[in-house]
Amino acid sequence: MSDTPDSMSSVIADQQRQELRQRAQLILGEPFRARTWRELAFFVISSGWAFAWVIVLGFVGLAGVVLTVVFVGLLIVAGGLRATRAVGRTQRALAEAMIGEAIPAPDPFSPPPGFFPWLRAALLDTTAWRNVLYLIAKVPLGVFGAWFALSIWLNAITTLLDAVTGHGLYHLGGWGILGTPLADHGPLPGGWRDHFALLVIGGGLLLLAPWPMRLVTEADRRLMRLLLGPDASNARVRTLEVSRAKTVDAASATLRRIERDLHDGTQAQLVALAMQLGQAKEKLGAPEKPEEIESARELVEEAHRGVKAAIADLRDLARGIHPPSLDTGLENALMTLAARSSVPTEIAVAIDQRPSPSIEAIGYFCAAELLANVAQHSGATQASLSCRQHGPWLRLVVRDNGRGGAEIKPESSSSSGLAGLADRVDAVDGRISIASPSGGPTSVTIDLPCQT
Repeated sequence: MSDTPDSMSSVIADQQRQELRQRAQLILGEPFRARTWRELAFFVISSGWAFAWVIVLGFVGLAGVVLTVVFVGLLIVAGGLRATRAVGRTQRALAEAMIGEAIPAPDPFSPPPGFFPWLRAALLDTTAWRNVLYLIAKVPLGVFGAWFALSIWLNAITTLLDAVTGHGLYHLGGWGILGTPLADHGPLPGGWRDHFALLVIGGGLLLLAPWPMRLVTEADRRLMRLLLGPDASNARVRTLEVSRAKTVDAASATLRRIERDLHDGTQAQLVALAMQLGQAKEKLGAPEKPEEIESARELVEEAHRGVKAAIADLRDLARGIHPPSLDTGLENALMTLAARSSVPTEIAVAIDQRPSPSIEAIGYFCAAELLANVAQHSGATQASLSCRQHGPWLRLVVRDNGRGGAEIKPESSSSSGLAGLADRVDAVDGRISIASPSGGPTSVTIDLPCQT
C-alpha cells in the first residue's frame, strides 16, 4: 500500500520537529556541558600563562639586547629561548588535557658537544623561535577573546547574580563588549520587573556565551598546530632521515650477507682445496720418476701457496666488511683495535647506550684508519683513543705526538685516508675536525649521531 500525501507530509513534519528539538537541546544544554567549561578554563589558564611569559621574555630580550656588547646578553637570550621550549611543552600538555587537542612534539633540542656549538644551536633553534611567535600571536588572540568571548560569560554570570540577589554588587557594568544597564550598585529600583528583565538578559547571554569562546578556542587550536608542532620541513626531514636510515641499514645487512657467503662458501671451498693439495703434495713425495715428481711437486707447492694467499685475502676482506669484534659492541671493538696497534695507545671509552649498527661500523673504521695513519705516517711514539657519548652524539677522538701536518685534501677523490673518513662521516650528518699543526701533535675529532 503506497503512502498517501498526508502521511508523507506527517513524516516530514515529524523529522523537522525532531531536528528542531535536537537543536534546542543543543543550544539550551551547551552552557552546562563539560566541554564548554573546559574550553573556558583552557582560555583563562593558557592566556594567563602566555601573558606572563610574554612579559618575562620581554624583559629577557631587553636585557639580552642591552648586554650583548659584553657577550652575557647572548647567554641570556639563549637561556630565554631554551625556556620557550618548556612553555611549548606546557601549552601542548594543557591543550591535550583540557580540550583534547593532541599536538605532536617537535624534534628535541640536540646540540653538538661543546659550549659554542650549544650556544649557536640555542640561538638558531627554530622550534624555540616558533614558540616565541606563538606567544606573540597569543596576546592579540587573548585580548580579543577576553573582550569578545569572556566578557559575555562574565556579563551573563553577573547579570544572573544581580537578578537573584536584587543588588548590583556583583556587576562589572560595561566590561567588554556588553553591558547590563539595568543593574547598578545598590538595590534594584524597579522591583520584580527588573528581576525578571535581568533573568531574561542573563539567560540569553548564558546561552550565547559558549559559541564565541568556541570560536576563539578553534583559532587557538589552529595556531598551536601551526607553531607548536613540527613544521612541514621538519616532518619532511624526519621522513628523509628514516629513509636514509633504512638505506644505510640495508647496506649494512648486505655487507653482512656478503661476509657470510664468503665465509661459508668460497672460503670454505678454498680451505678444502688447500687440504687436498697438501695431501697430493705428500703423495707425490714418493721416489718414482724423480724429474716428473719434482716438477709436479713445484706446481702443487705453487698452487698451495696461491690458495693460502687467496684464503688470507678473503679473510681480510671479510674482516673489513664487518669486523667480528663489533658483534659484542663498539666498546670491545675499539679496545681490541687499540691493543693491536703498533703504536702504544691509551684508550678511554664511555658509551651509555649502544649506537645503531651502521654508526658502530663507521666509528670502528674511522678509528682503525686513524690509528693506521698514526702508525704509518706520523712517526708518533704514543697515541690515545677516546670514545664518549654526549646525549644523542658520539664523539671519537684520536691524538698522537707525531710530526703533524695531517689535512683533508678537497681535491682527493680517493675513498681511503682522511678524505674517505670525511665521506663516511658526512653520509650520516656527522662532523670531522682536524687539529694538526706542523711539528705536532695531531688531534682528530669525529662527531657521529648515535642513531641513524
